Parts: sequence; structure tokens; C-alpha cells
Amino acid sequence: MSLIAFYKRRVAGGRRPVYVISIAAGLAGCHPRTLRIYEEEGLLEPVRTDTNIRLYSDNDLQRVRVIRYLTQVRGVNLAGVKILLQFRDVADLMGEMARQLEDLGDVDENGDGAAGTATENDQRDRDRGTRF
Repeated sequence: MSLIAFYKRRVAGGRRPVYVISIAAGLAGCHPRTLRIYEEEGLLEPVRTDTNIRLYSDNDLQRVRVIRYLTQVRGVNLAGVKILLQFRDVADLMGEMARQLEDLGDVDENGDGAAGTATENDQRDRDRGTRF
């Protein structure tokens, strides 16, 4: 495994907070004060160390890039960005739930009986005597 592959896999693995504010700002192409403002507005939640130092992850930096795109290119204010990011978070959650339901459907095809169509589920509930 090359050093770069090791770094990408182990050190900066998405959600792991590894960058102090000055490095994170440099990587995101903004000023450290900008990151503080985003935190004050509730757009970012960096991890804090015991000594109160902010640490940013690669996911945080990606979020900063999205915020900067929306504000600078699309002209959205920070309140609008907050709403859009909430929709994005909900969409991600819904996508994750859909994937889990698909996985349950795959298990059902293997004879588990854990999932099925709405009609199959209704019939199974009636057979069991379940009302809801």
C-alpha cells in the first residue's frame, strides 16, 4: 500500500476530524473566520478537543465547499443555505433508509420472509391476526 493510499484510508477517512482550523480553511479556500461564522450560524459542527481546539473532517470540508458554492455562485444567503443543507441531510437519510429496505427485500428473496410487497405484508398480517 502506498503512502498516499494509507493516508487517504487511515488518516483522513471522511468523518474523522484531523484538521485544525487554519489547515481546514486553507484546504477549503477560505479564511478561518469564515469557518467560525459557519459554526456560529449552525452550518458546521467541528469536533472540539479537551483544550477547545476545533478539528475538521473531510466531510466538514466538503460541506464548506457546498456552502461556499451556494453563497458565492448561486447567491443564497446563510439562512437559505441552512435550509438547503437540512433538506440534503434528510435526503441522505431517506436514501440510507431506502438502501436498508432494499437489503431487507434481498433477504426476503432468500426465503427469510422479512419483507415483501404491501399486499403480501397485509395478507401476512391478516393471517397472524394483526390489525395494524
